Amino acid sequence: MQTGGSSLKFLAIAALALLLAGAGKALAGPLPETENGRYALSPTGDGVLRLDTRTGAISTCNNTGAGWACYAVPDERSAMDAEIGRLQAENAKLKAELAERQPTVAGKIEEPLPKSDSLKKNEPKIAEGERRIEIPLPSDQDIDRVMSFLERAWRRLIEMANRVQKDVGGRI
Repeated sequence: MQTGGSSLKFLAIAALALLLAGAGKALAGPLPETENGRYALSPTGDGVLRLDTRTGAISTCNNTGAGWACYAVPDERSAMDAEIGRLQAENAKLKAELAERQPTVAGKIEEPLPKSDSLKKNEPKIAEGERRIEIPLPSDQDIDRVMSFLERAWRRLIEMANRVQKDVGGRI
């Protein structure tokens, strides 16, 4: 009977161990979210950057004197998407209003006309029969503007040199 009693004790201890193991797991609760892969953590200079892999939300976590605190990082992408959507809706509304106001003109061309650049200089002309390039010379007005600029710059340089000479002459 002793062998039967020891096996009974062994079964009782094994049952108790299984019961405690199950109770311990039940008391521990669900695994933290970082252990099942929901959050990805990256260390930063003063804390941790936390990415929620389910929602895409990013938070910065720092250890303040009272403990760890996480703050959501503003999502600029959603703000830009909202603004783009608002502008697209406004654009469509304005196009509809414009279409109501102006009836379509017969023979209208949808393509824009080519723009000409009024500030663009004429390209050098190639004389017919010869391979010579003619370069237009600056006008008298252009030369006067350059001379006026150079005169002002020279006067300012001389004035600056005189001021420096007076400052250095008084201190030495």
